[in-house]
Amino acid sequence: MVRELAPAKVNLVLQVGPRRADGLHELCSLFASLDLCDELRFEEADRDEVVCRGVPGPNLVTAAIDAFRARVQQLPPLRITIEKRIPVAAGLGGGSADAAAALRAANEMAGFPLDAAELRRIGAGIGADVPSQIEPRHALVTGAGEGVEPIELPDMWLVLVPAEEGLSTAEVYAEADRLPSTRPHLDPDALRRLACAPLAALAHGLENDLEAAALSLRPELATTLAQLREAGALAANITGSGPTAFGVFESWGEADAGSALLSDRIVTPLRKARQ
Repeated sequence: MVRELAPAKVNLVLQVGPRRADGLHELCSLFASLDLCDELRFEEADRDEVVCRGVPGPNLVTAAIDAFRARVQQLPPLRITIEKRIPVAAGLGGGSADAAAALRAANEMAGFPLDAAELRRIGAGIGADVPSQIEPRHALVTGAGEGVEPIELPDMWLVLVPAEEGLSTAEVYAEADRLPSTRPHLDPDALRRLACAPLAALAHGLENDLEAAALSLRPELATTLAQLREAGALAANITGSGPTAFGVFESWGEADAGSALLSDRIVTPLRKARQ
């Protein structure tokens, strides 16, 4: 049996540029990798099967295994069990993290025929967030998700507040184009400098070009952001296309005590480097 952890991610900064010829938007984002993880177990079986209790319907893990088999034939049938801890359809990259974990496990069970770059190329065909999760870490992500540059971030604690109802990524991008809340030029150098800043300065520079669109579609999310700021967060934003809101805190004590009255909150640190 092979066991893999699939960490959630938060977009501390998300710049969204023009729509490309392929229909995707150019992105520039600071990804923070979180301690909050799904756990996946892979076992040889008589047939392929993905078991994910409480999450019906198609799973990106199936797409990942199929895409891997298109490149590597010697992978046996697998029974894959997913223990979900990352909220579903929350903008935290749980499905993409699971797909990346499946590619890592399949590569191990096939004898490591592919390197990380090749796994990222396969991942890019599955979803925009998959390449960055092949080697889970804090990263500056560019292009449509295929550019992944490792970075360091200061220690921090996040309070995540998922919403009961998810948001369609396609609808959020369409609303961002309508407003518009995208920008003509991206600035990866500014994000590299921001990642090196002390926590207070980093928090001051957090932004998300999709947040206005998410709030336009779901105005009640503004209340959650205000509650996080009232709880003492150094910054509060929507992550990715939403609908999860997050607040940044210096310590577990501040995060836990300040957010105690928020329902369904999750308190998590960032993952340590090379964890």
